[in-house]
Amino acid sequence: MNTDNAAPAGKDKSENSLSAQWQIVSGLLRAEIGEASFQSWIKPMAVRGIDDGELKISVPTRFMRDWIVAHYLDRLGELWGQENGDIKSVEVYIQSEREAVSAPFRRKTSPGASDNPGSDNGGDVSAKNNYRADISAPLDSRFTFDNFVVGKPNEFAYAAARRVAEATKVPFNPLFLYGGVGLGKTHLMHAIARHLREKSPECSVIYLSAEKFMYRFIRALREQNTVDFKEQFRSVDVLMIDDVQFISGKESTQEEFFHTFNSLVDQGRQIVISSDKSPSDLEGMEERMVSRLNCGLVADIHATTYELRLGILQSKAEQLGVAMPPKVLEFLAHKITANVRELEGGLNRVVAHAQLVGREITLEATQDVLHDLLRANDRRVTIEEIQKRVAGHFNIRMSDMHSARRARSVARPRQVAMYLAKQLTARSLPEIGRKFGGRDHTTVMHAVKKVEELRESDTSFAEDVELLRRMLEG
Repeated sequence: MNTDNAAPAGKDKSENSLSAQWQIVSGLLRAEIGEASFQSWIKPMAVRGIDDGELKISVPTRFMRDWIVAHYLDRLGELWGQENGDIKSVEVYIQSEREAVSAPFRRKTSPGASDNPGSDNGGDVSAKNNYRADISAPLDSRFTFDNFVVGKPNEFAYAAARRVAEATKVPFNPLFLYGGVGLGKTHLMHAIARHLREKSPECSVIYLSAEKFMYRFIRALREQNTVDFKEQFRSVDVLMIDDVQFISGKESTQEEFFHTFNSLVDQGRQIVISSDKSPSDLEGMEERMVSRLNCGLVADIHATTYELRLGILQSKAEQLGVAMPPKVLEFLAHKITANVRELEGGLNRVVAHAQLVGREITLEATQDVLHDLLRANDRRVTIEEIQKRVAGHFNIRMSDMHSARRARSVARPRQVAMYLAKQLTARSLPEIGRKFGGRDHTTVMHAVKKVEELRESDTSFAEDVELLRRMLEG
C-alpha cells in the first residue's frame, strides 16, 4: 500500500461522511417542507466542510441566504446536531458570480444586517438599485402626476395611484388599474414609479410589462437560473406589472407570478398592476390568480368625456407653448374620441404642420391636415365597446362574450355582438373571432348569417339590433 496517499484518503473519507449525512438531513427536510420548497431553497445548498464545530454551507445568492436564515436555519442546526454530534452551529454564506468574496452569515445575526456593525452599506443599496434598473423598463419623463389631466372618468384611479406613491405604508395590495387603450393607465404607472424613486432613492422599484416578465422567466428556465430570477423579483420594494392580460393562458408564467405575488404581499411589499380588463373579465387567468388580483383595490379608468378631452388638449397646448384657437380645440375634442393617444397625436400633427409650412392654425387647416384621422374616428367603434353595450342590453356578463357557454341566452347576444363588430369595425373575421374567446372565423361568419336571417324573420329582434347600432354609432 502506498502510504503517501494516507492523508488524502482520510480527507476523502471525511468529505464522503459529510455528504452522506447531508443526504439524510436534506431528505428529512424534503419530507417536512415539500418538494417545491425543497427544490427552490434546499437543493441549491452546498456543504463546504466543518471548521471548529461550525458547519459551512454556501448558497448562490444573498436573497436565498436571507430566506434560509429566516426560515430554515434553526431546523438545519437541529437536524445536523442529531446526525453529527461534532456540529455545534451552522454558517450560511454567499458564493456566487456576483460576489467575489464570501459573506459569512451566522445564526445570531439578523437577516440583512452588515457583518461589520460600523460599515456603510450605502454602496450595496446603490448597486442593488442599479442592478434592478437594468430589469426595469425606462420611465417616460412626460408621464408625471403634475401633467395628468384629472376628470370624472379617471379621478378615482388617479387618487388611488397618488395614495400608493405617497404612502409610507402599503395602503392596499395590489392596486389594479384597468381601462381601454390610451386612457392613461401607463401614464399613472410611470407617475407612481417616478414619484417613488424621487421621494425615496433607496426604494427598489421594478416596472415592466407582463410580456417582459414572461420572457425573463423563460430565459431563466432555459439557463437553469431560476434562483436569480426569484431573487430579482421577490426582494423588490415595489413591483409594477403593465398589461397583465398578456399572461392569460400562459400557465407556467402565471404559476411563477402567483408565487412572486404571494411572496411580496407576505413581506408587505407594494404591487401595482394594469390591464385592459377587470380581474374578473380576464379570460385564461387561473381562478386563484383572479382572486388575488381582486383582493386589493380595483380602479377603472372609463372612456373619456368631452370635458376631459378638452382639458387634455388645453394642457397639451400649454406644454407645447402654442396658442390654439378655442374652436380648433373644441372641434378636436368632439371628433377624436377613441383614446387620449390619438387625441394628443392629432394635436401634435396640427401644430407641427403649422410650424413647418408657416400656416396659421385654423379650423379648415385642421380638417385638412387630419382628414384621415377624422374619417377613421367617424366610424371608430371598438369590439370591446360593442361587447359591453350588447352584454348590458341583454343582461349578461361581459365574460360571457368570451366563454364557451352555448346556452341560447348567452349565444344569441354573442352572435349579435359579432354581427355588429363585422358591420361597425374594420376588423377581419379572424381578428373578430380572437376577440370572442379565440373563436374561428367560420364561427363569426355563421353568427353574421344567423343574425341577418333573424332580422328578416323577427321584427322585435331586428329593432333590438338596430337600436344597438344607433347607440354605438352615436
